[in-house]
Amino acid sequence: MLRVAASEDAALIEGFLSGYPETSMFLRGNLAAHGIGDTADPQATDFFLWFEEDELRGVVGLTRSGFLMCQMPGQGDAAFAAVAKALEGHRIVGLTGAADQAERFLAALGLDPHLRVNHVEPLYRLELSSLATAPLICRPAEQWEIPMLTEWFAEYETDTGLAPLDPEELRTGAIARAERAAGHPDCRLLMEKGRPVAMAALNARAGDHVQVGGVFTPRDYRNRGYGRQATQALLLHARSQGARVAFLFANNPAAARAYEAIGFRQIGEYRVALTNAPVALEVS
Repeated sequence: MLRVAASEDAALIEGFLSGYPETSMFLRGNLAAHGIGDTADPQATDFFLWFEEDELRGVVGLTRSGFLMCQMPGQGDAAFAAVAKALEGHRIVGLTGAADQAERFLAALGLDPHLRVNHVEPLYRLELSSLATAPLICRPAEQWEIPMLTEWFAEYETDTGLAPLDPEELRTGAIARAERAAGHPDCRLLMEKGRPVAMAALNARAGDHVQVGGVFTPRDYRNRGYGRQATQALLLHARSQGARVAFLFANNPAAARAYEAIGFRQIGEYRVALTNAPVALEVS
């Protein structure tokens, strides 16, 4: 049975998702940050709950901006088809989740012909108690650095293959990300001799778990270990604020090597899929 979650389901959802922390960080982070309800934030999420014999067995989230997130462990095609049917008419721009689940969900939704990105990336975990302390200078970005951040985010999207096809859409999205990042404690700049040389950010928090996203080094500063150092400094700060475990997924082999150098170990695979343009679902 499938039903739409209500505000009183928050504890039930978190209890279920916390059993699968490594592939639930976007779902848990959005729930923690925005709850369940009608808010205008792009990351505010509607939750759909799959029950079997009155037991919660799956959670799917759809953000205001059109991103789908799934946690449906062990479910067959019928469950994914039921969720897909419930989403008919909704505007979808992408989907993330455990690689195998997301693949089945994409098929149920009929999104495969509409995809411009369908990446399977190695998923990593790190116990922050094992993270080595280092004398790194890292600080939040400031408002006057929004133009720099805009260029950095646009270059990051392009380098990772996640950039939209329309250059104007790329720039508009980069500006929005830069404005959100400036002054936010979860986006931090690595400093050397008074200048920013790399960026690292958290893209989800849930309890004492965090997820890293948006690690970037400008081209002029690459191959000097700055991305690794920025990630390490970001996580040292997160640890000082009570974080215990970190997750991330690596977009390329060089990034994977940098993360492994500070102690991350691969635990699985994660899928990121993006559509060519927003898709209004029509499920046969």
